[in-house]
Amino acid sequence: MKKDIHLSDLISDSSMAGDYDPNAMSVEKAKAWIANFLNPIDQKETIHIKDALNRILAEPIIATMNVPNHDNSAMDGYAINLDLLSDNGPFKLKVTGKLFAGNVLEGNAEEAVRIMTGATIPSGLNAVIPQEHVELNEGVITFKTKPQINQNIRHMGEDIKNGQIVHQNGRRIEPCDLGLFASLGIDSIRVYRKIKVAFFSTGDEIISLGNPLLPGHVYDSNRYSLIGLLKRLDVEMFDLGIIPDDKKVIEDTLNKASNIADIVITTGGVSVGEADYMKDILKKIGEILFWKISMKPGRPLAFGKIGKCHYFGLPGNPVSTMVTFYQFVREAILTLSGQTPIPKIPLIKAKLLGPIKKIPGRREFQRGIFEQDNQGIFKVSPLKDQGSGILRSMSEANCFILLHEDTAHIEKDTWVDIQLFDSLI
Repeated sequence: MKKDIHLSDLISDSSMAGDYDPNAMSVEKAKAWIANFLNPIDQKETIHIKDALNRILAEPIIATMNVPNHDNSAMDGYAINLDLLSDNGPFKLKVTGKLFAGNVLEGNAEEAVRIMTGATIPSGLNAVIPQEHVELNEGVITFKTKPQINQNIRHMGEDIKNGQIVHQNGRRIEPCDLGLFASLGIDSIRVYRKIKVAFFSTGDEIISLGNPLLPGHVYDSNRYSLIGLLKRLDVEMFDLGIIPDDKKVIEDTLNKASNIADIVITTGGVSVGEADYMKDILKKIGEILFWKISMKPGRPLAFGKIGKCHYFGLPGNPVSTMVTFYQFVREAILTLSGQTPIPKIPLIKAKLLGPIKKIPGRREFQRGIFEQDNQGIFKVSPLKDQGSGILRSMSEANCFILLHEDTAHIEKDTWVDIQLFDSLI
């Protein structure tokens, strides 16, 4: 059961006091606070299985038939009656019929039947011998080794039994599941609706693509990074564009976004020197629950509520945007979606190929290149440029090197924890 948490509890927490970094909330504590405010959605819809990839099952899938629904041959060969064989070979049986998958028996099944993969096993026959294990001469097969009873026969219900719970609700549907549903004759399923996420960038210095780049301005890269990340999570997106540094416009946009989305994400406007600006708006229309995390990059992360909507204020630096999304927003989206269990970001041990300097007291997520050598040893090379504005480092890397709070300088060949970007970034 979730702890009953109030805004006053968060404000009074020592990790919320001041702007000095050691007082910032730890990564794990921030994740725990966020989790306490998340309740999975319960709205459902019915969709065709061809549209179901990556959706979350809202009701269990229960088989209403056996798969396969008949005993059938696991290979091309000869279905035989073992009762006609003596104890010692060689053995001879007359081929009295032929059977293809989906067709009726041609002839009869007195001794042996030529049978193809997937064809129904005729009554009275109780083993299949592979075609390469026999010699065929004038309609008679000869073989030396006596098969075991039921050898090379796939039995009715061997894959799925009638009445079996195939998948519980909360499962994210994989490609193999689509074929599984089809094998059961299921063409439509109940799923939870998609999570709705609205997002926008803030800042007078941000320029939309297609416009000339003015002095002192930058193109809006964060929004496009978010689009890619959100597409991977299969959410319904509301791209609200670039919002200027105008309190009234930002307030109106946040109100609009919170009325159409489960989660609102902004980039920029929450770092040191800007925090009070966004905090004032959020205090007016909702509540801000924390705004500072003991991590690098990504320290100025804000989380709050606007009505029933969850708010994430991500830092404006491009790398910080992606790091905080990966570490916090991803799990929040998966939790709200109804997926169970929530897949955690796995930690892998790898040998460090270069030294790293770090200040103790905060968690760091440095970008690295992971590889496996010819001996199967996992190794990781830290990238040279680790600045939070170096977006290229995210593109060149394939993992985060996770440096824990108590870690300082790390020597080459030390074993470290890494998080693979996998398919999310």
